[in-house]
Amino acid sequence: MLKARLAAAAWARAASTLLLAGLLAGCGVPPKDRAAGGGAIDLAAAEALVDAFYSFDPERLRKAMAGAPDSVPKILFYQGWAQGGNYTVVERRPCRMKAPGEAACDIKVRDDLIAALGTGYDVTDTFHIAFRYGRIAAVRTSSNDPPEFEQALQWLGRERPEILDGPCRGFFDGGPTPQACARAAAKGFADFRARRLE
Repeated sequence: MLKARLAAAAWARAASTLLLAGLLAGCGVPPKDRAAGGGAIDLAAAEALVDAFYSFDPERLRKAMAGAPDSVPKILFYQGWAQGGNYTVVERRPCRMKAPGEAACDIKVRDDLIAALGTGYDVTDTFHIAFRYGRIAAVRTSSNDPPEFEQALQWLGRERPEILDGPCRGFFDGGPTPQACARAAAKGFADFRARRLE
């Protein structure tokens, strides 16, 4: 009898353990409707992030990136840079899913920095947005800047170090004055172009 009771108790503990493990495992699995419509949900969140970026409201952007704290310093700096550089959206294409859990949003812009270089070229910025369990987990950007952009930055480093050491301190890494940085860089880019035309 004692043996039977011990066996029954052991079985009950094992069943409870299996049930608890099953419940905990289910916590990390998105619900059926989330799995089926996850792409649409992620795309809506990506579009909302782009809206927040171009609102030029840092608090709104910070909230949109609440699940991506490691990305915040660079993207907030970029928002300030875009505001200081007078970014104007020329064409905003709908965000698209590049892979499960990864969206890309292409935004063609016109700004003071590229205008100062006189290339007649509009840059396309791409927001690369990664998701985890339905929340934005990481954000990075890339741009198809013309080669003159990199040349002008290198020239600033040689000829106008006070810009990079001053208003551009913490360049694209959480620096405190991104708007002033963009304005100073645009002026420096104009000087770079003028020197090339001499």
